[in-house]
Amino acid sequence: MIYLVLSVVFSTSLFVIFKYFEVFKIDTLKAIVVNYLVAFTLGFVLATEKIPITEIPNQSWVFGAIALGLLFVSIFFVMALTAQRNGVSVVSVAGKMSVVIPILFGVYLYNETLGVFKIIGILIALTAVYLASVKAEEDKHEKAGLLLPMILFIGSGAIDTTLKYVQNTHVATNEVEIFSGSLFGFAAIFGLLILIIKTIKKPEAFGVKNIIAGFVLGVPNYYSIVFLIKALQTEGFESSTLFTINNVSIVIVSTLVGLLLFKEKFSIKNKVGILLAIIGIILVAIA
Repeated sequence: MIYLVLSVVFSTSLFVIFKYFEVFKIDTLKAIVVNYLVAFTLGFVLATEKIPITEIPNQSWVFGAIALGLLFVSIFFVMALTAQRNGVSVVSVAGKMSVVIPILFGVYLYNETLGVFKIIGILIALTAVYLASVKAEEDKHEKAGLLLPMILFIGSGAIDTTLKYVQNTHVATNEVEIFSGSLFGFAAIFGLLILIIKTIKKPEAFGVKNIIAGFVLGVPNYYSIVFLIKALQTEGFESSTLFTINNVSIVIVSTLVGLLLFKEKFSIKNKVGILLAIIGIILVAIA
């Protein structure tokens, strides 16, 4: 249970950090690249099972780590934009209600249970994502504002599903840190390629504040994944139940943070969406 609690705490902190990126005018892409380099380093320094970096291509989980690395850098960037444009509560709902995707794959791949309550909960979750994301004011950015949460919803679900599959089939208990560090390393490579292309087109200084922001982001990002994987390895929990408890906790905590720390304003639709998110995910847990 402690791993689940720690996963919630570190995951919620990511949304808060992204929100402050906008306040301090941080270059999101540069900070994300540094963040992954930091997380990669932590993974190899803290790993209980030490292996040379040259041995990574020989590991059975390497292709899963590459796929997750690409997903991580893509969805992390979308997460940052969503937090800045739509708010902390919206990014938490859109990202964490994606629990419906690994639940469906859990039923298909691992023969996990799917009853009436889970089906109703999934339908409510999909409705909640829209209601919590839509803004009351209508402007030229309205469609783009809704598009980002939907991309985040699908991408986050793909990450959770892939993470569970790779962890379940290829990652041993003593390989969690080295596996986590490796997928962050691949994410850093993809991020660096994008940054190099961007810099060639428009050269500019990297900026000390972007490096600092990357370090601040990298530590909780690393631990959010490590603790989630360790929680998934806990005996007696179906992945659908664990993802549900994890995600509803993050939605509730992030919403409170948005209200208390950032004074975010909610329309009636947003409030109904957040309430439905909690109801839907509780229904899945009950099932």
